Amino acid sequence: MAKCSRAAFLVDGADYFRAFVAACETARRSIYIAGWDINSRVKLLRGLPRAEDEEKYRLGNFLNHLARNRPGLHIHILDWDFAMLYAMEREMLPVVKLGWATHHRVHLVMDDDHPLTASQHQKIVVVDDCLAFSGGLDLTHSRWDTPEHAPTDPLRMTPGGTHYPPFHDVQILVDGDAAACLGELFRQRWIWAKGKRLPKPEPRKDSPWPWGVPVHARDTRMGISLTLPAYKLRKPVRQVERLFRDSIAAAKRYIYIETQYFTSDAVCGFLCESLRRPLGPEIMLAVPFRSPGWLEQGVMDGLRVRVLDRLREADHHGRLRVYYPYVPDLDHGASMHLHSKVMIADDCFLRIGSANLSNRSMGLDSECDLALECIPGDPDGEALREAISGLLHRLLGEHLGVPPGLVAAGLEETGSLIATVEALRNEGRSLRPLESAAPEWVDPDILDHSLLDPEKPMAMDRLIDMFFFDTPEPTRRWRAAYVLPALLLLAFIGLALAWKFGPLAEWLDLDSLTALGRSLRGSPLEPLLVLGALTVGSVLMVPITLMLVAVALLYGPITSFAYAFSGSLLGAIAGYLLGGLLGKDPLRNLAGRRINRLSRAMARQGVLAMALVRNLPVAPFGLVNLIAGASHIHFRDYLLGTALGMLPGVLAITLLGDSLGRLIRQPSWTNVLLALAVIGCILLAAWWLRRRLAQREQEQA
Repeated sequence: MAKCSRAAFLVDGADYFRAFVAACETARRSIYIAGWDINSRVKLLRGLPRAEDEEKYRLGNFLNHLARNRPGLHIHILDWDFAMLYAMEREMLPVVKLGWATHHRVHLVMDDDHPLTASQHQKIVVVDDCLAFSGGLDLTHSRWDTPEHAPTDPLRMTPGGTHYPPFHDVQILVDGDAAACLGELFRQRWIWAKGKRLPKPEPRKDSPWPWGVPVHARDTRMGISLTLPAYKLRKPVRQVERLFRDSIAAAKRYIYIETQYFTSDAVCGFLCESLRRPLGPEIMLAVPFRSPGWLEQGVMDGLRVRVLDRLREADHHGRLRVYYPYVPDLDHGASMHLHSKVMIADDCFLRIGSANLSNRSMGLDSECDLALECIPGDPDGEALREAISGLLHRLLGEHLGVPPGLVAAGLEETGSLIATVEALRNEGRSLRPLESAAPEWVDPDILDHSLLDPEKPMAMDRLIDMFFFDTPEPTRRWRAAYVLPALLLLAFIGLALAWKFGPLAEWLDLDSLTALGRSLRGSPLEPLLVLGALTVGSVLMVPITLMLVAVALLYGPITSFAYAFSGSLLGAIAGYLLGGLLGKDPLRNLAGRRINRLSRAMARQGVLAMALVRNLPVAPFGLVNLIAGASHIHFRDYLLGTALGMLPGVLAITLLGDSLGRLIRQPSWTNVLLALAVIGCILLAAWWLRRRLAQREQEQA
């Protein structure tokens, strides 16, 4: 809990980006930025009279300008060191764009200090420990939009000039002690990621507030709740989950939730308990119609179906409604991307943050939510109540396509959130009931919460249990023939974890790999040695992404892609064969019913299932190869699915990464044209992959 003199609710990216610029322009000593994704080329201000003004306010240019013109100002950026799964949707070479190519007082660290399969998901900006933002919005592409969510807004473009569908999110701005607490949180994360303590900025005598940002709440207490996973010697923090439990249990009249994902077993249980009570609050959920991309649709939307079915079964008194925001006239069946993480209850409780209603956000990913609550007997409580209800009216009015005043009048007249929304819904832009189902190509057997949406880090014993030692069937007998395969597989698991968390992680880094690669240069056997090193490294559980980056740094774009892609496939083949040699029957008997069901589902889904597994941060590349070799999946489907799943990431790391690197070092027309050619090849490959997957879906429908 921390005191907050002023707070503002920023709805949608245009408001947030404008307030971010205004806040940073007040900075004197420090600006902290932590995010899931950060893009140096994103335009913060749009629709300005001159194109050069918009260029000035691209994130990288803007931060450079601030550092160059304000002596003593240091800007520190923590960007999640992402998995290969997201390589195609992120800016390549962030270390160059926001590190080497920027002013020496702009400091970037790629944050990899998190457990296996976890991510740094907090979205925090702190200025001089006086102002702070938190919520669902990252400073990256495809986030900017206005509350109008026009179907064809010409300003809603990625840095590369691609139009994207409407995007909705919410951020909160605070000052005072609450901002100082978030500054301390960032400095702690910097120690974890960098191993270095940042000095606390000198206190300011003035009390800055960004120009043009209205104040919605004054002189209140701010609750800061976190999710931090257990990692190294740190204990887990699950404040986000506990606050959901307590705030849902305390609600009496209504609960309104906006969330990008809804797959959390715990939150579903809290809501079910509320719905079963004879007298309880109405519960309204606003979620996206579908997730963007076939992978998220198959995983997160499929898991969402199960959770919503549980809620509907518990809704004995008709108090539940689930809607999605509908925007007409969008092209090609697109829908608005609802990305916000908001909960409002009874006009007296508000939370805005980064945590989705997913298992990951409750215990695995790093999250930060801010909450406000009217305290009974507080003389300033009525003003805060009006601020919270005003945000509710604004959000519902935006989604329904009506003025907030109509929402307020409807609630005043009916006293019911559901009745008000039903009365204001229309055929145009509005809220529509969600009747979604999992994509037809997804087999329910592979939708395992503990595997696809885990709620805690996968410790070594948990990883072993998940893949090998499930509950034995009553007829199973342990035989000596199973002991050796089990011990060998446990050794491989230990090796994979040692590369990530143990002493091997310190011995093997990018410098040592590139030095090894240079020692092979000029040898007549160089191609065989490079491919052999990639193959052996995969079998020995060396992180595949690290090896591919080393190859990209050593060779030109075409050569590095040939080596990386061929080496990945050879490593996959070697691991598959090794898994088979260890013994399919013993491993299947050791695996238990859950993994055998997964294995059979992968065999039925074939290529598509393997491509899906390759894009999920479930287990190391080499370990997946071994499991597949001991599974039911056919070798042909395994190899083709691996090729399709690995292709986008390998392209991004080798071809695009090398081209952009040379473009930055030598900005000639030749390198510009080469970079454009590489981008064209990647887009063509992505189009072919999407077309192939769509054909497979139609065949299985």
